[in-house]
Amino acid sequence: MALMTKRNFLIGGAVVVVGGFGAAAYRLKHPALVPLGYDFTADELAMARSLLEKYPSIDAHAHPGRTFVSGAENVSGMSRAAVILGSFESRSIGDMQAGGLTAAAFAAVADFQAIGFVDEGLAAVREFEPGEAWASYQRQIANLQQLVDSGLAYPVRSVSDFAAARKAGKPGALFTVEGGDYLEGRADRVVQSYADGVRSVTLMHYRTNELGDIITGTPVHNGITPAGIAVVKAMNTAGMLIDVAHASEATAFGIIKASSRPVMASHVHIHPAKAGGIDHPRFVSRDLASAVAETGGGLLGAWPAGIGITDLRGFVTRTFELVDAVGIDHVCMGTDMDANYKPVFDSYARLPHYVAGLLRGGMGAPDIAKLIGGNFLRIMAAVEPCNPSE
Repeated sequence: MALMTKRNFLIGGAVVVVGGFGAAAYRLKHPALVPLGYDFTADELAMARSLLEKYPSIDAHAHPGRTFVSGAENVSGMSRAAVILGSFESRSIGDMQAGGLTAAAFAAVADFQAIGFVDEGLAAVREFEPGEAWASYQRQIANLQQLVDSGLAYPVRSVSDFAAARKAGKPGALFTVEGGDYLEGRADRVVQSYADGVRSVTLMHYRTNELGDIITGTPVHNGITPAGIAVVKAMNTAGMLIDVAHASEATAFGIIKASSRPVMASHVHIHPAKAGGIDHPRFVSRDLASAVAETGGGLLGAWPAGIGITDLRGFVTRTFELVDAVGIDHVCMGTDMDANYKPVFDSYARLPHYVAGLLRGGMGAPDIAKLIGGNFLRIMAAVEPCNPSE
């Protein structure tokens, strides 16, 4: 989820905007989508749909339908509005099918009940009660499991499951967790997470936890902690993909150093190359972007947050900027769908339009295949244990 200011919350008026939760809340009452910035021809869209039929497409970071709000208790401040509005998984899964998306990360939010508005952004507003973060994780994983048990989505537990989801004609659900708070500094819980079907964890979110510091807060640990190192190594052993989005640069570099496998920054953009360009606290340095890419095939997720851009064309431009910075082999999609800040890509039904934009920008089919899914399949294969059932 993205950083958001209190001013933007207030501008939302009756349709309450809660951090990244706001886009989804707004769409529930206002179905009009953001502008495309393009006037595509029928042939362009047909070519895009043809590519999506031919190649797998995977969203590396998302919250389809905001499952994480279901049943949440003791929610802090304005985040209560997201709980009241509830989840809408069927709608988002329908959009996935309409747009031809193969699979998405269905991310739990580990610190959801402890974050709220502080000054001009989201941050922790209280401490967890003993065991509360773990109980919240268990609730959210049970809700996600219900999605696949009900037949709405196909469970993705290994690389081969992406192809199986396509064959089954159902969108794939890759369980992930945004924030390592639920681990409570315990590396042994990584094994339980893997058994629960979790295949990736964003170690930090908006709360500085036992593992390290966040990018939008004042450093407390000055980098990764010993507990964080232990969790990284446990994730390497289990076969889980480590995500450094939201981690402070010192923490992210520490994670990279500790990891024996490639890592991902699932939904980020980069600081501008020249002074005067659009910048944001959630953007990462070019040095860190390169370090992620150099972890044996690490990935950065192109992120459609409305920070200095207002339409889908802006997201396409941002995607090309990321590719120019780290190379096509190191970029994937990381939309933060249904929990993003002012998203300029706000429905999976518009995935063909995004692909058409890439084509319009001069990206060829082989590179598009890498970006929309091939690169993510490669990194998952690189971290997956030899026997995925282990």
